[in-house]
Amino acid sequence: GETIVDYTVYDAIQAGFEKIVFVIRRNIEQEFKEIFIKKLEGRVKVDYVFQELDVLPEGFEVPEGREKPWGTAHAVLTAASKINGPFAIVNADDFYGRSSLKLICEHLSKLNKHTLSACLVGFVLEKTLSEHGRVSRGLCKVNDAGELEEIIERTHIYKKEIGAYYEEDEVRVELTGKESVSMNLMGFTSKVFPLMEQQFVEFLKNQGKELKSEYFIPAVLDNVRKQGVKVPVLSSNEQWFGVTYKEDKPIARQNLLKLVEAGVYPEKLWD
Repeated sequence: GETIVDYTVYDAIQAGFEKIVFVIRRNIEQEFKEIFIKKLEGRVKVDYVFQELDVLPEGFEVPEGREKPWGTAHAVLTAASKINGPFAIVNADDFYGRSSLKLICEHLSKLNKHTLSACLVGFVLEKTLSEHGRVSRGLCKVNDAGELEEIIERTHIYKKEIGAYYEEDEVRVELTGKESVSMNLMGFTSKVFPLMEQQFVEFLKNQGKELKSEYFIPAVLDNVRKQGVKVPVLSSNEQWFGVTYKEDKPIARQNLLKLVEAGVYPEKLWD
């Protein structure tokens, strides 16, 4: 009966995180409170914010016909008022593994909250693919010092028996499967928010009238890097899984059951 994000929150608490901020839609507030607020009470500080289409900088408005949210970076930006210090970002439908959360928590705990800093947990591409269709991943170029040089979002990555490939403009590019990829498990200090606000304004000026354009969190990470900030890539060997396709759900359930049987998690997380 638990959700994937239940396991991520459980792992985050075990890793040392002290507060969880959920980004939700206003129309699920009551259901969200009934499910999450009650069971997490007394275990960790919990707060939540709303990502709505009309949460925009002054001078901008939602274009007629737009229904799609403004993207992952906009989601994080809506939480700015609840964050004052180093923080990590996770997607609610991705399973990252406890060691990944520990890795980033330990790194964030050493940062100076008064300076602009960022980091990224890099996963091995072949450990993040679906058997049931294409996926989107941020392919990372990492230098010899373990720092991010470039991150490019590829939206059509397919698994092969050995390795993978992506397609772009009808061109197929082969991949080994060993590449480092972003799963949006990133860390920043709260000093990133003014930069995000500035970048979001530029995004709206250039793409705000497009009905399906999105402001993605990898663009923020790349912008931090362009400010001259070194962005370490923390390598995780965890097996990612999620529910990108409905066929992924039984696999996710089976993976979690194996972890319960191995004693990594209790059978009922919050009892």
